[in-house]
Amino acid sequence: MMHRVERTLEGRVLSIEAGKVARQADGAAWVRYGDTVVLVTAVAARQPREGIDFFPLTVDYQERAYAAGKIPGSFFRREGRPHEKETLTSRLIDRPVRPLFPKGYRNDVQIIATVLSADQQNDPDVLAMLGASAALTISGIPFLGPMAGLRVGRVGGRFVMNPTYAQLDESDMDVVVAGTEGAVVMVEGAASELPEETVLDAIVTGHQTLRALLEMQRELAAALGRPQPVFAAPPPDAALAAGVDAACRGPIRELAFVADKDEQRARRQKLVEETLARFPDATDAQKAQIRGLFDKVEKDEMRHLVLAEGRRADGRRATEVRPITCEAGLLPRTHGSALFTRGQTQALVTTTLGTKQDEQRLDDLEGDSTKRFMLHYNFPPFSVGEVRFMRGPGRREIGHGALAERAIQPALPREGTFPYTLRIVSDILESNGSSSMATVCGASLALMDAGVPVRAAVAGVAMGLVMEGDRYAILTDIQGLEDHLGDMDFKVAGTRQGITALQMDIKVQGITPAIMREALAQARSARLEVLEIMGKTLSEPRPNLSPYAPRIITIKIPVDKIREVIGPGGKVIRGIQEETGVKIDIEDDGTVCVASADEAAAQRALEIISKIVEVPQVGKVYLGKVVKIMEFGAFVEILPGTDGLLHVSQIAEERVKRVEDVLKEGDEVMVKVIEIDKAGKIRLSRRELLRESEGKGGGNGKGKGSPPRG
Repeated sequence: MMHRVERTLEGRVLSIEAGKVARQADGAAWVRYGDTVVLVTAVAARQPREGIDFFPLTVDYQERAYAAGKIPGSFFRREGRPHEKETLTSRLIDRPVRPLFPKGYRNDVQIIATVLSADQQNDPDVLAMLGASAALTISGIPFLGPMAGLRVGRVGGRFVMNPTYAQLDESDMDVVVAGTEGAVVMVEGAASELPEETVLDAIVTGHQTLRALLEMQRELAAALGRPQPVFAAPPPDAALAAGVDAACRGPIRELAFVADKDEQRARRQKLVEETLARFPDATDAQKAQIRGLFDKVEKDEMRHLVLAEGRRADGRRATEVRPITCEAGLLPRTHGSALFTRGQTQALVTTTLGTKQDEQRLDDLEGDSTKRFMLHYNFPPFSVGEVRFMRGPGRREIGHGALAERAIQPALPREGTFPYTLRIVSDILESNGSSSMATVCGASLALMDAGVPVRAAVAGVAMGLVMEGDRYAILTDIQGLEDHLGDMDFKVAGTRQGITALQMDIKVQGITPAIMREALAQARSARLEVLEIMGKTLSEPRPNLSPYAPRIITIKIPVDKIREVIGPGGKVIRGIQEETGVKIDIEDDGTVCVASADEAAAQRALEIISKIVEVPQVGKVYLGKVVKIMEFGAFVEILPGTDGLLHVSQIAEERVKRVEDVLKEGDEVMVKVIEIDKAGKIRLSRRELLRESEGKGGGNGKGKGSPPRG
């Protein structure tokens, strides 16, 4: 039987239905907001997967082109591999859902969210988050929810929940908040250099609002009569746990203070092998349990050192940033480059400047668009001392690149004042935690090295958390071990003025606003420290662009002249580009951008274009070219694509019997515009120029001869 619950949010009805479609899935939720509809299903394997030490959750978000009344533009005319928006939304759903499964649950779970209708006003991503929780809540799968997510914008100083695309264009923030009844479980978003308190207010307001969405899910579950099952992982063998604890707790405590990642990894592996050797008769299942117990002792010991003794694995204080070194301009032929190293994390970041033709074309449900700024993040296996196949960018690489891109975006100059397409590439050369924030710092330096007039430098830092009951410690600039064994990864990026991007993931079931406030304050202090260090390398953009970067000169031409510049089939504009070697982009409003690394070539192209769009004026003199000879005169091209009639009576002072006696096709002659009639026809004169020349002493005008052509 179908059941439906609904609420009104920002004047639009938000509803969840269940029991009508996809009934063979464990749980299925049909979520609608406005005319945007998302179907989300959840299915769990009946048996746990053996031999693994992680929760096998898979989340797939997919957009159907028909949802927006489109046919896919690919060769096959059907949806293919996930595009960036789909990948990022899959991550957006996974991150708040994953910590809400009970520890030890090892059954494969798959969540599939499909966008069925898109009204091009309401973003389906937050609806998919809500649907994922609703599907799990009514599924009979062990789930510690419900959870809900929504987007918070701010227009005119007022927070707006789930803003439309139009409202987001006016908003100075775009923050997605996910939470349970008691706490926030995930945050991700961007802001226009806003203060920490404003961002925190948005998070708190969003969390208060989403409680109504949690109530909707509880109503739906009650109507369907599907209570959540209780799951408890089987306890480890007590004798085995005691043996592992006795064998490795002391050495693990010593291992915690080995700062070098490679040395620590080698010593840890040796310790694991020594621990396994103490149990020679252990079965494969027991060996897996021993490894799990080893991990637990390691985690307990690290957390105890932080909470009880205030000591971190590498000896730093809780608020201390790792040593930082910066270098800019190290790659001679790139437009801009920087090497940013923080501890054992290192990012080589480059900036490339391009033209309008280099913009990325996007074909999303919300409509076709272009993107002038791209940040791509690469994480090669050597950066962590591993060997693996080199594939295309994975979800992690796409997600980290998108986060860094959001962080840098507010600092970029506007297109009207800096008409370049920008691409930043971050290649991670070493990684021991927070490589996405190293990317932000390196990107800021690489932009300034390229001479891009950024409004401010941007830096980022990752905050961690260790929490046991009421006790907790917030850690600044976490490294890999602290991320792995801690409870939070809270990345915060911004300028000296405020926050530009943030992303929070947690492994516990939520954190309070008080902890977030403290973490944001601690992150600000660290960010200012990092910006100070970066400023010693480059405090402002270089005064000039790289000599290898294109020079873009912009002019405006009348809209009715665009066709003349382009020419039939693009003949004219191609000819200009071939002659000068420049790139030319023309916008529908008449904006012309000429790009070339050779400034003289760009100026030459502008001269040609200016002549094409120039409007002839009566009384003005032009150097024209004879393009056609007639009995009654000659047609002379005075501007590209514009010619006028030089009547036989206006060729010379004396009477000319045959035009061919004086002129031939291809001759260049100086002519004067003497009339432009209502139809736009142009009359030219050479005779008047000759008379004017005589009047100024340029000749006596006698005889049958004429001045040299041209």
